[in-house]
Amino acid sequence: MTRRSPTRALGYKVFYRLPLGVRRRLVRMAVPKYIVGAVTLVRDAEAAEPGRLLLLRQPPGRGWTLPAGLLQRGESPVVGAARELHEESGIDLPPERLRPAVPNAVVHLKGWVDMVFEVSVPASTTELVVDGAEVYEAAWHRLDELPRLSTATARLLAHYGIGPLADTGPDRST
Repeated sequence: MTRRSPTRALGYKVFYRLPLGVRRRLVRMAVPKYIVGAVTLVRDAEAAEPGRLLLLRQPPGRGWTLPAGLLQRGESPVVGAARELHEESGIDLPPERLRPAVPNAVVHLKGWVDMVFEVSVPASTTELVVDGAEVYEAAWHRLDELPRLSTATARLLAHYGIGPLADTGPDRST
């Protein structure tokens, strides 16, 4: 049995009679707003256990990060992930090669959502190209010997059981 609040039912009745543009404005005022980014976990397809992960050293260079960036207006997350991967590492893959990670969306409490994808490529034949400005260096790192990670990267990787925070679980304060 479903119980409906008469007040709630009246509210929805009024809401759905409003013009679409007015309803959209009301929804935009009421719902949280997030910045959406796309992140790619790039694994070395040839590496023995525990595996290797592609990491980037970017300005200010205090910790290694993952290939990632903000989506452009109207861009789908997987297309944005493929674009950022190419821009930051030189790895040019069609978006169809990227698989949604589990979890695919990581919601951070500070107003952003990361859409995370995975792909495996052979490191021995994958040329890494960086621009020296946005990215200083790109390199493969063993999962059991990761370099110093940026705080955001360490927290994100914890969702996937990787890195120094993996045993404690992801920090929900990000």
